[in-house]
Amino acid sequence: MLRYVLHRLLLAIPTLLGVAVVTFFMLRVVPGDIVEIKLRGDGGNVSREMIDQERQRLGLNKPLVVQFGDWMKGLATLDLGTSMWTGRPVAEEIGGRLELSLQVAVMAAIIAVLIAIPLGTVSALYRGTFLDYVVRVITIAGLAVPSFWLGMLIMLGLLWAFNWLPPLTYTPFYVDPLANLSQLIWPALAVGYRYAAVVARMVRSSIIEVMKEDYIRTARAKGVFERLVVSRHAMRNAMLPAITVIGLEFAFLIGGLVVTEQVFNLNGIGRLFVQAVSRNDFMLIQSLVMLIAVIFVLVNLVVDVLYAALDPRIRYR
Repeated sequence: MLRYVLHRLLLAIPTLLGVAVVTFFMLRVVPGDIVEIKLRGDGGNVSREMIDQERQRLGLNKPLVVQFGDWMKGLATLDLGTSMWTGRPVAEEIGGRLELSLQVAVMAAIIAVLIAIPLGTVSALYRGTFLDYVVRVITIAGLAVPSFWLGMLIMLGLLWAFNWLPPLTYTPFYVDPLANLSQLIWPALAVGYRYAAVVARMVRSSIIEVMKEDYIRTARAKGVFERLVVSRHAMRNAMLPAITVIGLEFAFLIGGLVVTEQVFNLNGIGRLFVQAVSRNDFMLIQSLVMLIAVIFVLVNLVVDVLYAALDPRIRYR
């Protein structure tokens, strides 16, 4: 298993290097100069000399190859540089927001798994029954309803029923768990519903497919109880595609909740991404893209390890 994990980690290195190269040079092709946006954005009359001085201070007057080399050296030492807009270290800009986004993603994933696996299993085992149709309606609704719209309904419902709204100021879990959960449980529910719908449909399809396999019929012919057939033989193989969906959806949640964060007034990674793009803050955008890429790589590594744990044939290959 250790050899397999090391092999997957080595394969991730060229992937991250490719993301870094593409991100760096594509940002330089995009029209717009951050220095002019920053100094002349409010209609200020700034001389060309001041703009050139600011470009020199930010290192934008260097050749692109030199800029790329400096950035890669910083990445190697975990120095993400300084935001070109705020002047603060990029690590500080990302740090607090990553904690918030990561917690919402983890809570949404837990909610989704707790809901999706039982619903998908029941729907598959009772295929074609009334119970199956109810579960399918619930999951289709989860796919059709946007998370931000469901979040607005949750906010309106809390206000109408209890005359109460979640706190606006983020409180870390280790400082005040009750205040933290009272704010983040609602966006986690709004996002987790769609998350659960995707996973439940995948679980249902996988179990239906697996239940048609020869080894399932053989187990039944041997007189194995149906409960053991499902739990020991079917579920293990049926969970392989579901694990992939769970991992990819989790990685997407880290930076893909822009509108949901706006609804719940959360200052997370998604909102920071939008701010960085609107300001052409190259250093911040590059770091955010690399962060998302690293998260996707790590999540895929975890998924691969779970695949190998559930199916030893993958590990031996």
